[in-house]
This record gives sequence, structure tokens and C-alpha cells, in this order.
Amino acid sequence: MATKPPAGDPVQDAPQVAPPKHAAAGLPAIGYTALVAQQQMGAVRATRTLLKVNQKDGFDCPGCAWPEGDKRHVAEFCENGAKAVAEEATLRRVTPDFFAAHPLSDLAGRSGYWLGQQGRITQPMYLPEGADRYEAVTWERAFEIIAAELRALDSPDEALFYTSGRTSNEAAFLLQLFAREFGTNNLPDCSNMCHESSGSALTETIGIGKGSVSLEDLHQADLIIVAGQNPGTNHPRMLSALEEAKRAGAKIISVNPLPEAGMERFKNPQTAKGLALGGQKLNDLFLQIRIGGDQALFRLLNKLIVETEGAVDELFVREHTHGYEEFAAAARAADWDETLAATGLTRAEIERALSMALASRRTIVCWAMGLTQHKHSVATIREVVNFLLLRGNIGRAGAGVCPVRGHSNVQGDRTMGIFERPAPAFLDALEKEFGFAPPRHHGYDVVRSIEALRDGRAKVFFAMGGNFVGATPDTEVTEAAMRRAALTVHVSTKLNRSHAVTGRRALILPTLGRTDKDVQHSGRQFVTVEDSMGLVHSSRGNLKPASPHLLSEPAIVARLARATLGASSTVEWEEFEKDYAAIRDRIARVVPGFEDFNARVAKPGGFRLPHGPRDERRFTTKTGKANFTAAPVEYPKVPEGRLLLQTLRSHDQYNTTIYGLDDRYRGIRGGRRVVLVNAADARELGFADGAYADLVSEWKDGVERRAPGFRVVHYPTPRGCAAAYYPETNVLVPLDSTADTSNTPASKSVIVRLEQSATV
Repeated sequence: MATKPPAGDPVQDAPQVAPPKHAAAGLPAIGYTALVAQQQMGAVRATRTLLKVNQKDGFDCPGCAWPEGDKRHVAEFCENGAKAVAEEATLRRVTPDFFAAHPLSDLAGRSGYWLGQQGRITQPMYLPEGADRYEAVTWERAFEIIAAELRALDSPDEALFYTSGRTSNEAAFLLQLFAREFGTNNLPDCSNMCHESSGSALTETIGIGKGSVSLEDLHQADLIIVAGQNPGTNHPRMLSALEEAKRAGAKIISVNPLPEAGMERFKNPQTAKGLALGGQKLNDLFLQIRIGGDQALFRLLNKLIVETEGAVDELFVREHTHGYEEFAAAARAADWDETLAATGLTRAEIERALSMALASRRTIVCWAMGLTQHKHSVATIREVVNFLLLRGNIGRAGAGVCPVRGHSNVQGDRTMGIFERPAPAFLDALEKEFGFAPPRHHGYDVVRSIEALRDGRAKVFFAMGGNFVGATPDTEVTEAAMRRAALTVHVSTKLNRSHAVTGRRALILPTLGRTDKDVQHSGRQFVTVEDSMGLVHSSRGNLKPASPHLLSEPAIVARLARATLGASSTVEWEEFEKDYAAIRDRIARVVPGFEDFNARVAKPGGFRLPHGPRDERRFTTKTGKANFTAAPVEYPKVPEGRLLLQTLRSHDQYNTTIYGLDDRYRGIRGGRRVVLVNAADARELGFADGAYADLVSEWKDGVERRAPGFRVVHYPTPRGCAAAYYPETNVLVPLDSTADTSNTPASKSVIVRLEQSATV
């Protein structure tokens, strides 16, 4: 039997600090995986469950979206994936008795770690207006409450329908279908907070907002650049792909403000070399860049390529691209001194990166939120595309763009129509298939949803998974906005901060997880997901559900739609709940690339979606070609005596889910309120290693945003830069500090000052 959850909330303000590690995984990863699995699931259940993770006949890991190869290891998961599975397949339960013992005021004072450790929610729970405790409610009553609130709105646009990346293709398609039949495009999702900048830049430059590479391309590359990404912490299975690429002769450049243990050396826990022989060195060059300096770096590299005789793939540029001359003029104007100031790099480091780029015929650039969460993020990713276009590295095997997505199906949700700015062609297909006229005006993204709640323009908030309050910026503003709602509803498996910050009324609707068997009227069901590289495959849970009172996500949406729309609906909602194959048949007729969906996904391993730039060098942009761009170079300017803060995850964390209080690769144990600062900067600011500081962000609105009681850790960061974990530091990110074009919160470039802490 698994151990009980922690009785009290552990102290988090006294972390222990040791030197950071220089290698990732190895025996410690195996040991910690076994410990967490045993604590949450018990030995037999853990073995039975983990052996099905990411297998062709099993379920997709509820963690990251990294793809699987055709041949799979018997243990096709990483340490963080095992933690995600263990928390979902846990034997711990959150029953109505738990809510009776823990009023809302108590839950609101608990840490996210403590809330998540309590276990699976077993019944629908309702918080009436004016009450301080959730109480059990029937499903029928829950749907009546939501439907009545929705029908009472003055406009469908007063409702918000948020989606987490873990939602399946089938549930995501149904949710957007319901929202649009109800009459709104208010479909904010977690992409708005992470990779919206990637989608915006890639759609403009190559015509599709997705990466162009496959796992096999990584294995064939000559050069892989990993920029603004921490694979060892956030996408550990990527390290295996990089290891294989190295064995095939690839060179790897890491561009990151922080040293990343996994990129230094990977001790593959699935091989003898990884466990006993010291593992594989991955980095050939580490460019420790200042936060936000990536656009300047790639612009200078592009200048040097343009000015090197024979370096530009002139045939590709002539036949497949548009805008080269304007771009080349801007590139030639790049200044060495400005680039060195923006990046903090040396001339020798940049020249070495150039020589590696020129020696490579097949280059891939991978990136994550270190590139996407700045004011100039879209321009930065456009510059990355310029870099690849110059040498013909899109539409060539072993080359291309590789935005590494986070949650398991975040890319699939967007493919299924979870988007506040849908393409007219998608709406045309919905109208033709279902016989109603979808709204054509744009809806709200995440930031605009918070503004709408704050300003009283939105009144009902419905979340399909996720932790909206914990994930979003400007915490105090966001929480006040949520409390203004008439009704907040969360479809969830476990507790999180969002359940304690509610509207006047609130509902928690417990749902099946990825690990659970899903049996409907027509028999056992499976759902589908799309990974970070455009592969669509099935996912089928193998465990008895945590409670007989749980409903699947497709069933929840279908029943809510029937309760809200009634006889006026043109959609066969009841059939969709009975048999998910019926949903896939309709997806096949609406979403390009999903033709004959049911037959193709029935094959082990699924199928790959078409990608014009990769498959045919066909670019569906406004010009019909891949577009060079020439945006002005930007980078954050930080006043003297201030630091530029990036928010990031610990190793014991996935997005806002906290698995534990350690970050062993960075040497942090037993706490999360730490700020990593260059030792020379800290001394100049008057903070010894181990001192405590309040972090106070500075923004043009003059509002004080304060995160108190952080231990200062002297750490190898670039001068002028700092780092701290989110969600604890989300309070520092102003709501209107966002990326141009994509409106993504600029959580990786927050200007802060350090003040002596009065709370510790």
C-alpha cells in the first residue's frame, strides 16, 4: 500500500544548497523513480503501470510531448515522466470528507506541492455562493448549475473555455465544437503562455506553426543547436536522442544563460555505458548567453554567413524564399560590439559557433520557453528561421526547426481547433459538417481572458485541466480577476491552486486520467494525442478508475453541451459520448491530415501529419514562399543595480505541478524560494551567499510586485542575470508585459531589484 500524503505543509523557506551537478540521470534517477513510484502506487501497481507508459499498446505519458521512436525500450519513460504517472496513478484519494475537513480558507494557504500530494479527487464538488467548504454534488446537478449560468449570460463571449495540454484530441475537438456552437471563440489555452511565439513566427515565415523535424532527423543532423531549453529537467527523453545523434557524428551547441547538467553529460540509465562508464558528453560548445540576447546572436551569425563566400545556398534562396535582399541588408548592418554587449559572449565563442554552422550541411535548431517568453520572442524565432533558410536547412533530411513543446498534447489541442483566432477555412469546415454558423470574430487568449474577468466582461470560467491560477502571470491581479467571476469550473484529476481561488460559485469535476481504463456504452475506448513532431497515436489506460464517480473528458463535454444547448443543438452529442470513434470520424472530415482517422490510428505507432515545408518544400505563406524577415534587433536593457530575472522549473517539477522540493541538478534541496545570482553581482548588491532577499519587479505602471523571502544562491549565471522558480515568481510578471504579436507573457525577462528581506 502506498504511503499517506504529508499531514502538514512542509517548510519551504530554508533550502539547503550544494554545488550544481555536471551530469544528468544515471543511478540517482533510477533510485528516485523507484522511490516515488513505491510511495504513490505501491510496487506491484507501479510495475504494471510504468511498463505501459509510451508503449504502442499503452498510454501516452501525461508529461512532456517528446516523441517515441518505432523501436521502444521496455522502460520508455524518464524520471519526470514516472513522477507524472505516479501522481495520477496514486492510491491516495481526496474524498468529500477531505473537503469537509479543509475549508477553502485552509486550502488557499497551502502550497501547490501539498495540494498535489493529497491524491485523486473522487466526486464532483460544489462551492455554493458564500460558503467556505466544497460539498459533494451529483453530476446532473453540476451540469444544471453550469448550463443555467451559461444560458443567463448577456453574450456567449462572457464565457471562457480554457484548455490544458493534457487534453486528448477527442476532448479538445468536442470542447471547441461546444464553445463555437454556444457562440464564442474564447478558447484560451496553455499554448498562449508557452509556444504561441513559435506558432506566430513559424506561420509567418514557413506557413505552418509547427516544427519541421522528426526524431529520425535529429539522428541524422550534422549540427544541433539547443537554445533556451533545459532538456535534462524539462524533456529528459530528448537527451537519449541527442546521445544517438552524437554517436552518429553530430556536433551540439547549447545556448543558455544557465549551465544545464544534461547538456554537459548524459548518463543514460538504460545503458551500461550510462550507468557504469560515465555517460556521454553532449555539448561541443556552450554559449552562456545573457537573458534575451538570442536574437542578437543569430543576427550576427546571419551577417557572417551572408558575408562568407559560398556559404549561402543560393539555389534554395532563389527558388524557395522571399525577402532575401531586405533581410541581407539588415544582417550586414549587425554590429559586433552591440552583439557582444547584448549576449555577454566573446568574439572567439561566436566565431567558433560560426565555423560549426559553416561545416554543417544539415542543421537543426531546437528551442523552448527560453526563446518564447520575451517581448521580442517572435522576432527572435524569425531570426532563427533566417539562419536555417540561408543554408537551405528546411525541407532537408536531418535539418529544420524544432520547437520542443511541453505538455503531452498541447500541439494536438491547437490542431483540433483550440484557438481564439481560428482560420476561416477551419470554421467553414465546421459549418459544413455540423450545420451551424460558428462565430467569426476573434476570442480572448489567456492574457485577454484575465483582463476580461478583471473588467467584468467575462463571468464564467471553464477549465479543461491545468492550473490556470498557478500558471498565469501577475498572480495578485489574476486571483482578483478569478474571484470576480460568477462561476469557475475545473475539470481535474488532482487538487491545485486554482481550486482554492474561485468565483462566487465553483465546481470541481473529477475526470479520468491517462492511466485509467475508459469504458463507455460501446465498450472500452482509447483517445489520441499528437506529439511535438506531428505524430498522432492512440493512448489507452490500463488501471481501474480512481472512483466510480469519474467521467471522461469527452463525456463531460458531451453532457455539458446537451444540458446547455438542448434540442437546439445540431450536434449528436450523445453518440460522441458512447463511442469516441464517432468523434474521430467527424475530425477526419473537418481537420486536414486526419482523413481515414480511425483506420490509420489503429495501426501501432499511429501516423504522421503532413507538413508542407518538410515534405515538399511547399510554403503556404502569403507570398507562397518561405519568408526572410528583417526586424530590428532588440534585447532587454537593465538599469544599474537591477537584475534581469528568468522564471524556470526545478527538476522536481513539471509546469506548475510540484513533485518535490529538490532540484538536485542545481544543488538545491528542501525548498523552492531561492534566487540564483552571479556571485559578483550579489556581492555588489550587498547579498552574501545564503542571505535572504525580497524580489521586487519594476514595470512602467509603477505598481510594486513583490515576492518575499528568497534565499540568495551564488550561482554561475551571466553578469546581470538571475533565475528563480515559478509559480512562486509569477507574481513578479506584469500582466501587460507580453511578447509582440503573440501576446505571450514575458516571464523570461523581468527586471527586478533585491531588497533585504523582512520576512525571514
